[in-house]
Amino acid sequence: MSQTDTGNSQNIPMSQRIRELYEHRRRLYAGGGEERLKKQHAAGKLTARERIDGLVDPGSFQEMLGFARHRCTHFGMTDKELPADGVVTGCGTIDGRLIHLASQDFTVAGGAAGEVHCDKIVEMMKNSLKIGSPFVFINDSGGARIQEGIDALSAYGRIFYHNTLLSGVVPQISIICGPCAGGAAYSPALTDFIIQTRYAQMFITGPSVIKQVTGETVTAEQLGGPEAHMHYSGVVHFIADNDQHALQICKRLMSFLPSNNLEDPPALVWNKPVDPDPVLNQIIPDNPKAGFDMKQVITRIMDNGDWMEIQEEYAPNLIIGLGRITGRTVGILANQPIVKAGCLDIDASDKSSRFVRFCNAFNIPLVTLVDVPGFMPGVQQEYGGIIRHGAKMLFSYSAATVPKITIIIRKAYGGAYLAMCGKDLGADRCAAWPSAEIAVMGAEGAVEVIFKREIEQAPVPTAKRQELIDLYRKTFSNPFVAAGRGMVDDIIEPSETRKYLALALDQLRNKRDIRPAKKHGLIPL
Repeated sequence: MSQTDTGNSQNIPMSQRIRELYEHRRRLYAGGGEERLKKQHAAGKLTARERIDGLVDPGSFQEMLGFARHRCTHFGMTDKELPADGVVTGCGTIDGRLIHLASQDFTVAGGAAGEVHCDKIVEMMKNSLKIGSPFVFINDSGGARIQEGIDALSAYGRIFYHNTLLSGVVPQISIICGPCAGGAAYSPALTDFIIQTRYAQMFITGPSVIKQVTGETVTAEQLGGPEAHMHYSGVVHFIADNDQHALQICKRLMSFLPSNNLEDPPALVWNKPVDPDPVLNQIIPDNPKAGFDMKQVITRIMDNGDWMEIQEEYAPNLIIGLGRITGRTVGILANQPIVKAGCLDIDASDKSSRFVRFCNAFNIPLVTLVDVPGFMPGVQQEYGGIIRHGAKMLFSYSAATVPKITIIIRKAYGGAYLAMCGKDLGADRCAAWPSAEIAVMGAEGAVEVIFKREIEQAPVPTAKRQELIDLYRKTFSNPFVAAGRGMVDDIIEPSETRKYLALALDQLRNKRDIRPAKKHGLIPL
């Protein structure tokens, strides 16, 4: 048999094959069609491909599995064409650094996730793991593809499984640009950072089901909008005004992070001298009960005053964020005295613990600024498990092996002093400002316990009480006693803080901390 007789496909001219390829690609790029694309824009949203174009460097995106097609034959799906199966997947670069990504296409069947749709996402996650590149998942989906039933359900399970495999190996960032409901919400929850736009919703159970089961009437925005997740649930880390803003946040966040756990974060060249900052000498009020904005301190010790706060509106009594000191990325944790006096509560404990573990996984040194009068008292805090949640901080800091530098700014009382990475929790450097007060508790409370009888029996109880408070402060509520016990490495002038941190980071960059061999510790979840 001759070559020309082996089949009709051998006789199709190359020009026709190229035209067919062009037609397939045209339908692929058209998504759900012109009308649905217009509707997406009318809602103030970008399309799946526009989001990718806005995220990666121009010309760097290489699509993968664009022609993958579902195999469902139920409920009229046999001949239903779904371009890219409702999700665009591939790889590209951000500032020249490789990422893998998936962007759900709401114009194609509402971005519903079926078997092939999910497997495309999983394939990108496998590539991230294989190559050591961050994974970004842009969510905009009406949920599981109901026509595919348990096949869609099983495929979602594969996404969750691979989210877990990637955890601690490569950074994972979720961008919520539309609905993210039901089981789909658990994939973002398994990632390191969630960026949610103001018109997106994320929830497990929708308003209609809640009304049916509990009788409560609630809107999707109240239930799963960005404000709900920032203020109350703590699920999201950043709120974006729109899609473009979300992509900008993602790119800025990536600039602080390494591509994987075997790399150090990207460092910038820094050739400027680290000069004293006399403004820091004036920040602490003379009145120990007066508050001050800790963000002013953070801004003045970071390169060019630039840093990126995370979960700004959740548990604002504790600040977390990423910045640079002489070009090196650091994770910053600090009490905020103007919110709840900087006390640690349940939410602040969870917020800080997760951040410490993230920084430790990705080789980011930790800088902790302390002004903490204690853990938040109250029945609801005790019932909510403040003991268990506070223990997460103790565990996370103790388990962290990255460089840990603690600066005690003012109050450092009781167990909260330890929970903010005291020397005994493995701080490699612990310095104090002259304003530091390191004690079991504040002088007022301590005097009431120790000298209750003496105060009651004194001719002038108020005068005696004040005399004993002053004595206690002189004895314990200063950094010199702690320095004498080796709990503080140095007492520094506030203006020298940035220089102290820069030197310590340089000296600790080759730190090695050997721990006992084990599968993993058991954090009190």
